[in-house]
Amino acid sequence: MANTELPDDIEQLKAESRFLRGTLDIGIEDPVTGAIAEPDTKLIKFHGIYQQDDRDERRVRRQALLEPLYSFMLRVRIPGGVLQPQQWLAMDELARRYGNGTLRLTTRQAVQFHGVFKEDLRALVRGLEATGLDSIAACGDVNRNVICSPNPVAGQLHPDVQRWAVMLSERLLPQGNAYEETWLNKERPSSADRDVEPLYGKTYLPRKFKIAIAVPPLNDVDVFAHDLGFIAIEEAGRLAGFNITVGGGMGASHDDPETFPRLADVIGFCPGNDALAVAEAVISIQRDHGNRRARKYARLKYTIETLGLDRFIRELEWRARTTIEIARPFRFEHNGDRYGWTQGANDRWNLMLFIENGRLDSVALDALRDVIEQHDGDLRLTPNQNVIIAGVASADRARIAKHFETSAAAQRFKASPLRRHSMACVALPTCALAMAESERYLPALIDKFDALLAKHKLSETAITVRMTGCPNGCARPYIAEIGMIGKAPGRYNLHLGGAFDGSRLNRLYRENITEDEILQALDPLLEHYADKREATETFGNFLVRTGIVHAVLHGREVRTHVAG
Repeated sequence: MANTELPDDIEQLKAESRFLRGTLDIGIEDPVTGAIAEPDTKLIKFHGIYQQDDRDERRVRRQALLEPLYSFMLRVRIPGGVLQPQQWLAMDELARRYGNGTLRLTTRQAVQFHGVFKEDLRALVRGLEATGLDSIAACGDVNRNVICSPNPVAGQLHPDVQRWAVMLSERLLPQGNAYEETWLNKERPSSADRDVEPLYGKTYLPRKFKIAIAVPPLNDVDVFAHDLGFIAIEEAGRLAGFNITVGGGMGASHDDPETFPRLADVIGFCPGNDALAVAEAVISIQRDHGNRRARKYARLKYTIETLGLDRFIRELEWRARTTIEIARPFRFEHNGDRYGWTQGANDRWNLMLFIENGRLDSVALDALRDVIEQHDGDLRLTPNQNVIIAGVASADRARIAKHFETSAAAQRFKASPLRRHSMACVALPTCALAMAESERYLPALIDKFDALLAKHKLSETAITVRMTGCPNGCARPYIAEIGMIGKAPGRYNLHLGGAFDGSRLNRLYRENITEDEILQALDPLLEHYADKREATETFGNFLVRTGIVHAVLHGREVRTHVAG
């Protein structure tokens, strides 16, 4: 990977930040501007907050000699995506009071508040704390929100993996007191060693770090897309342990072949009791060996490419004081969600609701609130940006079903098979990295995709579609059967051939093309698929089998990740 002689500027900033304090306490109180100091915009991410501005308004405000319309996005840390009704209702109220009136469910089972002005940040954080929630380490160069399969009908396995998600998240949190001091005005501990970071050190990790726990046969977390993954292995009806995956990551940079998406490797199996030690060991390797001179090459996937997988495994075993066993057999079927009603335990039911691109406006929030106010189960957010109302009593099922059929938001929760398997990142107008539209545009494009499917009698066919406004890959477009990655306003790179179960990367098929060119490229492929596919063959597998695209991993080699 490329290197420079000096550490990255952000490394210097972290080292001098007094364990993530910077000058945030001063900037938040400054009434002259809606922004904070530029160095603090990097540090505030460790607190789960991003400074943004409305890019739609930039030109008008510049002409009026006004500063950009600054606001902040706050991301709530929710390990495993499980929420209690009172927590959801509190976030609903906080979004209306301090945000733009919407909540956004993310691909990491988190919730994002958008449009929060600086003067309201502390009130928002305190409101979250009152209901047992926080935004600590939801962003930044640390382990972020730990995700796991939200499937509430997976027997005892789901409660087990959910507990592991919480334990991993809590164990890997930064230990400093900057968050409490900055947002909650809690007094600093008197201990002189209050800011010791035993795992992260004063410069934390070289880049962000992501963990996912999957429960076969569902790969609804896209486990191969993450730095570290645990695949739950069930034996005799209990959790025997985990297969370990390392080195996944979606981000890349346009026109830089040294950056690439990468699927994680399955390196072996560990008993459940070793999972925490394995996670700490992997993070410590990345801390010590990750590239701190060029952030573009600082993710764990590049560290593994540099060290080599065999050396990485030996180092992991030594640091974790364990032996990685041979991987156990497993099988994935798909990486989407199961919509509608499913029966759970103890005569309880679960309702999976489709939330397009994870965005809940006031009408959708009203519809959910009317149910959640009377709900005595819990809620689970999915890594596909949807929500499960879990633990519904049989006596309440008909009432809830009727409500979602007749409420003002009824159409928001309905979708074609293609739309149900689509995802988009936020992109414009608030994401500073976006080169093209995504969340605001994909719904209209899906309408046109659905028309193509109907033309070829494929309307009931599920195909994964992912769109991002830039190549950083927040909606995991590189593993979709159809992936579109923003290149410029109105232009996208079209990637094809990912696996329906999330186990294979797609490949660049057309570069820098418009909507019309995307539709023109897909039309004959869908016609060919409708005519020549084998029974139960998915679109991505068909494209690979027929040689339309080649199965690749970051352009270098084929790797198979589905065992069993």
